[in-house]
Formats: sequence, C-alpha cells, structure tokens
Amino acid sequence: MKKLKIYNSFSRELSDFSSIDPKNEYVGMYVCGPTVYNEVHLGNCRTFVSFDIVYRYLLHKAYKVRYVRNITDVGHLEGDADSGAESKIDQRARLERLEPMEIVQKYSNLFHHVMQQLNTLPPSIEPTATGHIVEQIEMVKQIIANGYGYEKNGSVYFNTRKLIEENKGYGTLSGKLVDDLLNESRDNLKNQDEKEHPSDFAIWVKASPTHIMRWPSPWGEGFPGWHLECSAMSTKYLGQTFDIHGGGMDLQFPHHENEIAQNLGACGCQPVRYWMHGNMLVLNGKKMSKSDGNYIMPRELFAGSSPLMTKAYSPMTLRFFMLQAHYRSTLNITEEAMQGAEIGLQRLMEANAVLQELQYSGEANNTDLDAKINSIIDAAFGEMDNDFNTPNALAELFGLVSEIQKFHNKQQSLNLISEATLNRLKDSFKALIFDVFGLMDETAANDSSAEMLDGLMQMIIEFRKEAREQKNWAKSDLIRDELLKLGIQIKDGKEGASWTKL
Repeated sequence: MKKLKIYNSFSRELSDFSSIDPKNEYVGMYVCGPTVYNEVHLGNCRTFVSFDIVYRYLLHKAYKVRYVRNITDVGHLEGDADSGAESKIDQRARLERLEPMEIVQKYSNLFHHVMQQLNTLPPSIEPTATGHIVEQIEMVKQIIANGYGYEKNGSVYFNTRKLIEENKGYGTLSGKLVDDLLNESRDNLKNQDEKEHPSDFAIWVKASPTHIMRWPSPWGEGFPGWHLECSAMSTKYLGQTFDIHGGGMDLQFPHHENEIAQNLGACGCQPVRYWMHGNMLVLNGKKMSKSDGNYIMPRELFAGSSPLMTKAYSPMTLRFFMLQAHYRSTLNITEEAMQGAEIGLQRLMEANAVLQELQYSGEANNTDLDAKINSIIDAAFGEMDNDFNTPNALAELFGLVSEIQKFHNKQQSLNLISEATLNRLKDSFKALIFDVFGLMDETAANDSSAEMLDGLMQMIIEFRKEAREQKNWAKSDLIRDELLKLGIQIKDGKEGASWTKL
C-alpha cells in the first residue's frame, strides 16, 4: 500500500505520515468543533466534511482511529478573549431568554442534524468544555507552577514572552514574526493594567458580576479562556503528544498558536505531529457576510429558501461539490457550481448502479484494458495518499465512469478484462464513493426513508384512533400537537385520519 503523505502546516512540508504508535496502527486525531451559540454555517460544514474524509480514509487504510472533536459551550468570547466580556453563548441566552445550557443543547442538536444530513461519521469522543472544567483548572495550575502563567485580579494570563525568550517556537505555526506577535494580540488595548505584555493571553478569566456561566477556582469565580479547552481535552483523550490536529485556517492564530504555547507551558512538549488546516468557503467569489446579504445557511440551501439560489440542493450535492476542491484551497460556491455538482453526483451514482450489475462471463485476459483500469484505480487511491487530494481522485474516478459506460453500451466487451479486474473495479469504485468520499445514493435513501416514515405514521395514527375511541382527548391532542412541532399535520376526515408534511 502506498505511503500516505500529509501537508504539515507547522513545518510547511508534505511529509510521509507515521503515527506516534510504535506499530503504526493507531492514530489520534483532534479537530476543533463548533461553538454552539448559533446554527452551523456552510464554512464550518466544509471544515467538518474535509476532516470526515480524512477520518474515513485513515479507516480505509486500516488504521484504528480515535477521533476527538470538541463542543465549545463556554469561554468563546466575542472579539476579545481576555476582557471578561459576555460570551457568545451568554449573549444568545439573553437574546432568546433561555438558560445557557438550553442554547447549548438547541444548537448542538441542530449541528448534529446537519452533520447527519451530510453523512459525516460521528467522532469517537465529543467532549464539551463545560464537562472538563476540572482538567482545565489543573492545566492552569501546571502552567503557573512551570513559570509560564501569572494571576492578576482573579484572571490568569499566559506569559508569551517567556516562550519567545526561551526560543521555543511561539509563532512558528502561524508564521508570524516575534515583533508581530508582541503587538498583534486581539486585545492589545484591553486589560493592560493586568497583563504584563500585550501579547499575553488569558487562560482563566475572572467573571464579571453579570456573567452567567462561572465556576469556582483557586483564583476566584470565573471561566476558562477559549484556547485552554482544546489543550486540556486533547491531552486527556490523546496524550501529551498525538498525531493529527485539524481545523479551519482561521484558527491558526491565535487559537492553535496558543494551544501549542499552553501545552509547552504545561508539559514542555509539542502537542501535535501533523497540523492540518482547511481553507475558506466563499460565496459568489466573496467572503460570506450576513450584513452584506452574501450568506446561505445549510437549511436554506437544502430547502431552496435562499434568494441567492433558484432551487434546493441536497446535502449530498453539497458534499460532492466540496470534494471538487482540495481541502487547502479556497472553494467558491455558486449556483452554476452546484448545478454541475448535482449532475456529477447523478452520473457517479448511475455508473455505480450499472457497474454493480455487470456480470463477467468470459475468460481471464491480461489485455491493455486490464492494465488501464488497474492503473486508474491505483491513481485514484494514489491521489488520496497525496494529502487527501479529493478533486484529483474524483477525476480519476470519472475516468472509470467512461469505461463503465462503454461496457454498458456494448462499445467494449467485458471479455477484454479479467474477472479479478472487474471485481476490483466494483469494490474500489464502491469503496471510494461510499466509504471514503462518504456519498450516499439519495434516490435509494429517500425511497427507503419515505417507506419507513409512512409505516411509522400509520402506526401513530392507529394509536391516536384508539385514544379517540377511548375518549382520551388529551392523549389524542398531544399526539397531534407533538407531530405538528415536527412538521407533520394530522387531518381528521370522514374516511379516517391522514397526514401530510408541512
């Protein structure tokens, strides 16, 4: 099997991958997850789909992967990580008049729903920041004990100058010069009466009197700094040094740079062997912006309710579209591109259906066509081995689509290839589109789902009928009202009840 190569954002080199496991069997991978104060947007979706494909391909290559993706449910502040300002979740809780944990649950559920629609595999572990306050406090203690942290007025700051003076590589990941780092802190105009230097950042923040989410600590009531959670949780579940850390390119600085600093401060070791960063998703050639109206939410794209698109596009069409650019390249979503993705996805699924029905009836022949098909299959997997190059792998796959169509149209005989080649073609084509790319045949899935839903609804209607016959109007109304919340309306008629999706 060809050696997997990964582009390491830290070293800025494409290098052979080998896990920290002595037998090279186990892989630890951490990906920065969502901050659950709002619906997940398309840019986030691209990042999570990209690392879902990384996860899937590692599994395909028979690695045993522990995939950790966190939920940020505390500590992520608007614009300033150190000022003690109200967090995004606190802000949303006040806006919607809900408890912060209600906001967390609501938007976590919506996030998981979109991830399910996009057919991403769930991570092995999905820890939350609020579930690991103890571990974060312990890491702060260790950082202070090692001389890299200091407390001021109930907040604790990381001493970045000490790392710089010790030449421990602060700034290497983001590529920022030392002078830039000393002057480019997000909050270099905030809390200067407390911080010893503008580039220092908060690892524990004193809670203001109005701050909702707060925990007791040795330094007083407060909450962890945003960067701290990933250091604490990745260390707990993957060890002080692990294989792969992924996230969006926008997280390189300050988030990932500060993660490295915290781990160096706590244990004196680099936390990650391979840093991977996905690039941006832009809309119609411009950065997505709500204020400019250049913005589409996943639910709008799937429902066809966005004024920027003329119709609905399915989750699998979006996923297929995302495959068409390398994860490190900017991807531009347009109506034309989505239309092309829809056609491409259909061609791929139709080719697979035809391929799986082909039956070999000749004798084995080692012809040039045999060699050609095997060469294309090898090239497709070779592109995936080259830093997960999905667009090139997809191009090779469409080369196979052409050969499949020729077999189907009788333009070339199956006798021209061996049975072993045909079987490999079937298995490899299926493995790439379903197991590695994570695509689904939506036509078959929709037919199956519709049949299942209809069966369940007939059962529920029967339960409601029994309740009405027993004059249990409360139960009957409860069933009707709960279904309405799910977008299903029950209608009572002379010939019995019927249902419809709203």
